[in-house]
Order: sequence, then C-alpha cells, then structure tokens
Amino acid sequence: MPPKKEPVISAFERKRLENIAANNAILSGISATADKIIPSKATPTKTKAKKSTPRKREPTKVAHQPATRRSTRLAGVDADNDTLKRKFEVEVEAAAEKAKAKKLRVNGDLQLGDISVEGRKWEGGVDGLGLLKGLSVRGAQPGVKTFDEDDVEETSDENLKELRLRMRNLKMYDKWPVADIKIVPQRIYSMGFHPTEDKPIIFAGDKEGAMGIFDASQEPIKTEDDEDEESYSDPVISAFKTHARTITSFQFSSVDANAVYTSSYDSSIRKLDLDKGVSTQVFAPVDAGVELPISAMDIPSTDPNTIVFSTLNGQLGRHDIRTKPADAEIWHLVDPKIGGFSLHPLQPHLVAAASLDRTLKIWDLRKIQGTGDMRKPVLLGEHESRLSVSHASWSSAGHIATSSYDDTIKIYSFPDAGSWKAGVELFDDQMEPVHKIAHNNQTGRWVTILKPQWQKSPFDGIQKFAIGNMNRFVDIYAANGEQLAQLDGDGITAVPAVAHFHPTLEWVAGGNASGKLCLWM
Repeated sequence: MPPKKEPVISAFERKRLENIAANNAILSGISATADKIIPSKATPTKTKAKKSTPRKREPTKVAHQPATRRSTRLAGVDADNDTLKRKFEVEVEAAAEKAKAKKLRVNGDLQLGDISVEGRKWEGGVDGLGLLKGLSVRGAQPGVKTFDEDDVEETSDENLKELRLRMRNLKMYDKWPVADIKIVPQRIYSMGFHPTEDKPIIFAGDKEGAMGIFDASQEPIKTEDDEDEESYSDPVISAFKTHARTITSFQFSSVDANAVYTSSYDSSIRKLDLDKGVSTQVFAPVDAGVELPISAMDIPSTDPNTIVFSTLNGQLGRHDIRTKPADAEIWHLVDPKIGGFSLHPLQPHLVAAASLDRTLKIWDLRKIQGTGDMRKPVLLGEHESRLSVSHASWSSAGHIATSSYDDTIKIYSFPDAGSWKAGVELFDDQMEPVHKIAHNNQTGRWVTILKPQWQKSPFDGIQKFAIGNMNRFVDIYAANGEQLAQLDGDGITAVPAVAHFHPTLEWVAGGNASGKLCLWM
C-alpha cells in the first residue's frame, strides 16, 4: 500500500492553525485562573446519612477550555468524526457550566481577605480600609428621612416654625397615583411650571427630546367595565418629540402666556406656541454640521425677546430672536463645559455659571472685553469647590445656590448686586459662601443631576428653593440654609431628581428617571 502524501498546507491555513493554538493556550490560562477563584468541589466526607443522595456526575476531563459557541470547524474537528464532535460538545457544555458558576451569587459571609483582587493597583487590601473608618453614610438610603416632624416641632424660631409647618402641609397630588402620571417616555432631564396661577400646568423634557405637558386641574372620569366595576380614566397627558436630543431647560415668556421656550443638546432652541400648536426653531447654528449642545437657557426679565444660553463647549451665547441666528453673540468663557447657569432675576446682566472646572463664576454682560476669539464678558469673581459644580441659580434677592459633587449645597449672598458698577471686581472674601449644606449629590449615571431651583417670585417674599434628594424625596431650603420641608408620599419608587417650584405659588413638581411626575400642592 503506497504511503499517504502529507497534505500541502497553504500559508493562510498555517496561520489559522497557529491562531487556534494560541487561542487555546490563552483559554487554558483563563481556566487555570478560574480554578483558583472557584475551585472544583471536593468530595464531601460522610457524616450523617441523608434521606436522599444527590446524583453524582462524573467530571469530564478536558485538555483545555475552548470558548463557548465555537464551531467544530474552527476547533479543527473533522466533520465526519462523530466521536470527536461529541467530545467537543461536552467540552463546550463544561465551559458554559464554569462560566455560569462565576455569575452565581455566593451565599453567606465573605471575608474580604479571601476575596482580594489580585494586582498592584489593589495592594491595599483589607488594611487599606482603615483609612475609611469613621466615615458617615454616603450612599442613598431610599425612604430614610433626613428631616422629619421632630425637626419641625423642635424649631425655636416662631417665624421659621410657622413656615416649616406650612411647607409640611403640602400634600401629594392624589387624583392619580405617581405610576399613572408618566409624562414623558424616558428619563426626565428638565421641568418647568407654567407661570399661570389658574391651574397647575407642568412641562417636562426627557433625555431623547420628548416634551410632555400635564394639566393637573383635570378630574378623573368614572367609567364602568364589562363586569360593572367602577374605574377611572387615565390622565390626559400630551407629549411631543420637539427635539432630537435631551431637552435641557424650559423658559416661559413674561409677555406671551402661550410661548414656551426649550433648549436641547441638539444645538437648537425652540418656541412652542400653545395656542397655535406650533413649535418654531428660534436658534440653531447656521452650519448644520456645527455641534453646539445647549446645556441651559434663560430669558432676561427686562427683555423678553432675548435668549441667553450656555453650551457643553464652555460657551455663553446671547441671541435676539427677532434677528437671524448668524447675528447671535457667542463667547467662549471656559474650556470645560458649563453645566448650568442663570441670570439674576432683577439684574439680568449678571450671570452665575457653574462649570466642570469646579468653579462658580459671576460675569457681567454690560461690559464685553477683548477682540476676536478672546472677546467675552468681564469676570467679576469666582469661587472654587473641591469637585465640579453642577448648577448655579440666582434668587431675586441676590442669593446664588449651587450644587456640587463634593456633596454640598452652597449659598452665596450678594444683596447689593443692584449697586455694582459695570466690571466691578469681587474679592475672594466676597465670593465665599455664607452657608454650606451637606447634601448627597452622587446621582451616578442613571439619575439626572440634582440642581437647586429658586422660587422666582414667592408670594410670601421668603426666598426658598427645591432640590431632589437621593433618598427619594424633594428637599426645600430657605436662603439662610435652614431646611423647610422634605416632601414625600406614596408611590414614589425612584428619585424625583428634577425639582421645580411654581414661580409664585407653593406648588412643587418632581420628575424621575422613569418619566413620571410627582406633584405637591
């Protein structure tokens, strides 16, 4: 019988076989590491007789652990060899079982010393935890109040106690449960109260550009089903896809009750006419290829035709909606993004901006300096926090409230801002906060950033702001740093991270990551 000729292997086939061998070597190394972390079960020693003995399965010995869902062709198995094919399938099943075991929960206590992660980055091990002893609770604790009735009852200041009692009496809207008031499809990123006092009308914008509108004055309609059981109609909610990306803020015209302005990461600002039911773009870059993601927007109280906006590129813009978008003034203020800003309600030339560079900065639009790309408003003063500042909100009395990732709310006070000359320099001691409030602001990836929002024109003249609480409440604070209330209610299953006051009345709205609305009145 003539000897068989060795098959001629092409360079491509040789390289493929080398890759297979290399992959198998890597997989074998992974299996060895996995065996260290999850060792094979040792044969149990016989103690007491059990009523039922589990069936023992003989372990399958394999030379290596191939990846799951690999084809026999890539494994080099002859398609006609049933024995090898079956062996390969057994190997794949064994590897899948081991991979599944890695994802199973380990019940009982785990000693940190036994589960330390290997690697130079984590050499601290258990000893490194000694540096963390004595820290206060940092994470969210859903449902655990940080301000309760005892705090109200123990208030010695009579005026403060009266205010706290009044705010405590705000009740959650009960015509429909929170679960039924899904105002937008996705996570709520921005909200606004229509300034009308006739009825509560709430606007919400989500992360994908949908705008929802809810009239809370509507009444449930009683219906009957096929079994003659009483039920009630769902709330009427209007929602529109007005932007292509996240809606970042709402503003309402002081001269036109039907005009609602929205800004978005899609680089545009739009005006919704409630009467005509038309959404009109009032600003966007002339070049469609230019990215100008708008992070916040405000309208000067003295000029309803002007819009001021900030961007994630660190810019501040000013645009008269009666002119062409190309005529807008855009200044580059900082290199990192401007997360949030606001105009002083009574002195709208003063801009308070919060930035990723960890600062609160105050700018004066009355004095523009520099030329070309260096042209921008004059900087009056700044204050630096330990970590990035998320938002800066002016009150009509001259306070600025900021939220920061250093887990504080800071309140600054500038009661004489109306007397400042254009371009005045504010010294470091003037820029120091007058109150610091400990507040968990660690929202993470799935919860919208917590931002303080002042009540614009409180009917009682007392300056107060609302901000979401990671324990699933809405906190209310006064300008002196005193907490006035912690709003809660049945059915709140997520953080009402986006919180807003009605401009004049004591109505508070909160929006969560499920697109649902909480309302207190």
